[in-house]
Amino acid sequence: METEDVLAGVGPRLRRLRQERNVTLTALAEATGISVSTLSRLESGKRRPSLELLLPLAQAHQVPLDELVGAPAVGDPRIRPRPLRMHDMTVLPLTRRPGGVQAFKMFVPERVPLPEPRTHEGYEWLYVLNGRMRLHLAGREMVLEAGEAAEFDTRLPHSFGGEGGPVEVLSLFGPQGERMHLRARPRKS
Repeated sequence: METEDVLAGVGPRLRRLRQERNVTLTALAEATGISVSTLSRLESGKRRPSLELLLPLAQAHQVPLDELVGAPAVGDPRIRPRPLRMHDMTVLPLTRRPGGVQAFKMFVPERVPLPEPRTHEGYEWLYVLNGRMRLHLAGREMVLEAGEAAEFDTRLPHSFGGEGGPVEVLSLFGPQGERMHLRARPRKS
């Protein structure tokens, strides 16, 4: 879509928004500080919209500026994360912001024996997507099947690996004291 086409659509969109809200040009002029004649020329397409005019109009109509302008979609919305190799695992970061809870998809090979348990600051939630995971946690060992989850304070000694083959795991890792909270609807009896 060309810029001229986008700008040509602003006037009719402004008129439609105003009329849907049953607002007069006079009332909109009072709310925005833009003269009635300027608003009328904007709506009829006789005045080219500018940022100085559109910002107060977006605020008055309580719509985002891109909706007011009818801006075209911006590029390709797909995210293409790059897998990382960490020791013998393939880790796919699913979050890109620093701090807070981080999400990862991990492909962990079978590990016989399990690596030496380690500790570090944080809190982890593991969900087995595919395969079976052997988890060593604070002296206990358990096997998690696909669809099962575990959460723990990472200051407890822990290690994990695939059981009987590789395992695909979703991991949420947060700073110390930041626990994961799952909400689910209660089962109907």
